[in-house]
Amino acid sequence: MKKIAVLTSGGDAPGMNTAIRAVVRRALFKELDVYGVQYGLKGLIRGEFISMDLGSVGDIIHRGGTILQSTRCEEFKTYEGQQQAIAQLQEVGIEGLIIIGGDGSFKAAKKLTEQGLPTIGIPATIDNDITGTEYSIGFDTAVNTAVEAIDKIRDTAVSHERTYVIEVMGRDAGDIALWAGMCTGAESIIIPEVGYDPMDVINRVKQGAERGKMHSIIVAAEGVGKGMEIGEMIKKETGFDTKVSILGHLQRGGSPTAFDRMISSQMGAKAVDLLIEGEKGMMVGLKNGRLIHLSFEEATKEKHKIDLDIYDLARSLSI
Repeated sequence: MKKIAVLTSGGDAPGMNTAIRAVVRRALFKELDVYGVQYGLKGLIRGEFISMDLGSVGDIIHRGGTILQSTRCEEFKTYEGQQQAIAQLQEVGIEGLIIIGGDGSFKAAKKLTEQGLPTIGIPATIDNDITGTEYSIGFDTAVNTAVEAIDKIRDTAVSHERTYVIEVMGRDAGDIALWAGMCTGAESIIIPEVGYDPMDVINRVKQGAERGKMHSIIVAAEGVGKGMEIGEMIKKETGFDTKVSILGHLQRGGSPTAFDRMISSQMGAKAVDLLIEGEKGMMVGLKNGRLIHLSFEEATKEKHKIDLDIYDLARSLSI
């Protein structure tokens, strides 16, 4: 293998640039030519390739987002779109592809592999909902961003004796809410994997008030309900001054943490090595602190499961 390409797909995540840097520099170290595909799968179909050198990835290790940009592409879901993408790669002589993204990106990578293009996936999503890895790139940074925001909101909650409902991202996964809620001492954590009993949330707020605590923090994952509706319910049932903060897309941005930079660098280099070794249809992952690789089928065959032991622990500590 002499030429490979790398692209980012789906939602951006802190650490994507670090992974791009690792792919490019590892490839160059192994004496491969490496190209960046701009605008994700849409750019792949259009043939928007740029040759990458050492300078192309200079000073990006600390930057959030993705220098290659990312878009969603309905056209790629068709057989014709996939064939066009492969034709564009073949025209340039690219023999292998590394896709950095989430589960939707891996479905695309699997299709390309099935049609003869060796493809390796790197998990990058703040939702941390890829079954085949314990951590995906961007999750740690997103959690730290949420924790920092909640800590600041708690200062205001204490000062004004308010109850705050804080809605965090995560799509259908509650990992960000669970970790952020646990690490900020939230009175209630609402996640889609468990659901919630409105009266349990209300009673916890009331019990806190009865023992003299005049502020409460409730962290809710976006996939379980709207923060505004939860806030209105609490205010109606308790009469307490209740505010809602929706953290939104600020959780996707920002400089990646040291942990995200470390796993991004390791996964990026490992993806290149796998292509050189002749592997294809594989995802790089992290398990028990060590790099692993497994097929896209294995990586996505089961639904993501959250660590409910952490959830139970958080409930016991927030009495």
